[in-house]
Amino acid sequence: MGFFSEEQWLQWVDELSDNDYVIIDDFLSETLLERVLTYFREKKTDDDFTKASIGTEGKIVSEIRGDYTYWLDSKVDQEMNDFFELVSETIGVLNRYCYLSLTDFEFHLAYYPPGSFYHRHLDQFQGRSNRMISFIIYLNEGWVEGDGGELKIFKEEGDFLVKPLLNRAILFKSADVPHEVLTTQKGRKSLTGWLLYQPAGLGYLLG
Repeated sequence: MGFFSEEQWLQWVDELSDNDYVIIDDFLSETLLERVLTYFREKKTDDDFTKASIGTEGKIVSEIRGDYTYWLDSKVDQEMNDFFELVSETIGVLNRYCYLSLTDFEFHLAYYPPGSFYHRHLDQFQGRSNRMISFIIYLNEGWVEGDGGELKIFKEEGDFLVKPLLNRAILFKSADVPHEVLTTQKGRKSLTGWLLYQPAGLGYLLG
């Protein structure tokens, strides 16, 4: 028994294929959402999170991005096992219907302090293209207009903003969708990762 019906998955896969992205509200079940939120709350920003870097050289450039990350490890973060199972189901669906040959994933908890942002970029390292699908689930309780931190998607037909509402997920093609995180006025939280066509490696260390 999967997390979602085949009919539901097919609808989302069609949107992802046609538009290069799909936005899904109320993605996690109430139980799983609360488990993820609790796990995030248990992590201490100063102790468990590290300043995010850019590129394969791992440079910290605050003028480009200002978030902090805690990378998840399925062997360590066993409280997240149900989420990892959901990701595996997602990979299975995309492999079956989109022929992507995905084999692995990498995820982190992401925290943007007030005043931070991430300028326009693609979710790919230069010379390395194993990130196929970007996958974000927002964890912002009580987000309202003015809190900032929206995801700006750049498309030829027109740019648009994705509000980082609690339990809203967005999946998009990593190599094809330029995007940025607008300046947040309040702490911004998400569960962010990538579906890969080869085992996780440098991204886990440097992304």
